[in-house]
Amino acid sequence: MDLRGFRLTEVPADFFDDPYRYYAALREQRPVHELEPGSYFLSRYEDVVALYRDARASSDKKVEFKPKFGDSPLYEHHTTSLVFNDPPLHTRVRALMMGALNQRAIARMEAGVTRLIERLLDGFSREIDFIESFAGRIPVEVIGNLLEIPGGERGPLRAWSIAILSGLEPKPTVEMLERGNRAVVEFKDYLARLVDERRRKPGDPESDVLTRLIQGEKTGERLRAAELYHNCIFLLNAGHETTTNLLGNGLWLLLSYPDELAKLRSNPALLPSAIEEMLRYDGPIQLNNRRLTAPVPLGGTTLPEGAFVTLGIGAANRDPRQFAQAERFDVARKPNRHVAFGHGDHACAGMNVARMEARVAFSRLLARFRRLEPAGAPERDRRIRFRGFRKLPLRAEV
Repeated sequence: MDLRGFRLTEVPADFFDDPYRYYAALREQRPVHELEPGSYFLSRYEDVVALYRDARASSDKKVEFKPKFGDSPLYEHHTTSLVFNDPPLHTRVRALMMGALNQRAIARMEAGVTRLIERLLDGFSREIDFIESFAGRIPVEVIGNLLEIPGGERGPLRAWSIAILSGLEPKPTVEMLERGNRAVVEFKDYLARLVDERRRKPGDPESDVLTRLIQGEKTGERLRAAELYHNCIFLLNAGHETTTNLLGNGLWLLLSYPDELAKLRSNPALLPSAIEEMLRYDGPIQLNNRRLTAPVPLGGTTLPEGAFVTLGIGAANRDPRQFAQAERFDVARKPNRHVAFGHGDHACAGMNVARMEARVAFSRLLARFRRLEPAGAPERDRRIRFRGFRKLPLRAEV
């Protein structure tokens, strides 16, 4: 496989179904691959981790996103949210969010998540679309609870999230951009009304992330209105995409590897390591990006200041130099130092919420149904940055 002309903006048709063979070839042939002048793709674990740790690798996306989005709602959102910023904004917003997403807070959430999952399982018919009926609904409800969005007003949240995040694809279509911009405007309008109401009637800042963000830090520093709106949108987007794809990809792996499913059924204590292996083997987020503020030696070459670097998360997580038998799905794998949630200061703020949701979901699903099998051909989402399913027909028998 000759990958000298490989571009993320024009991937082969079979890339969506199996990007990993392309990643493997890149690791061996061109581990620091120039996608186009000034733009590079990293596929080796050690290089990805090194760049995550490097202070010269900036998360600020203003330079990158201006030609892509112009002066648009998508540009405003993606250059104001936590994930695409450096300190001091990143530090301030992350500290506020993590106060409501610490282990104690997650432990308080678990009973409610368990009730939600049991209720969704009660509604299973013999054949369902696992994504629509289960995986896509859990994170919307959980993030809705964190922001204390009234239950009857959560209908548009998932569609807004998908539309906004689709704009992050390497080559979004005109339709993607139009839907994304419209979703940002509609979501901001909704949040403005919700914030006004919460200012009048604050919630408990220990559990209500929106109240916590409104009230700001103990030093008295507050988020600007735009910062507040866009980081609420970010919280939904990050939690929705990660958890929905983790559940869908994870179930498909268990169905595709029946011996591993049997091993997990016979030893439920393996569930935490199984979830980590799902994240490694077919993670929900495949790519991340950085722009260099100074030259960085990496992988036997020096990347120039201003270079735009794509970190191949999915590629790094299958690197045989880091993971023994990397192409094998092993629910008992340990150690498992994957980078599915990023690394360092920019590791996903909600990663432990996603882990808890997955642990409860798979635990209750396997306990409730003695037989799980495909009920038809699954439909992969045709995106590159985010990896998941649009549809996953499932047959479940008690």
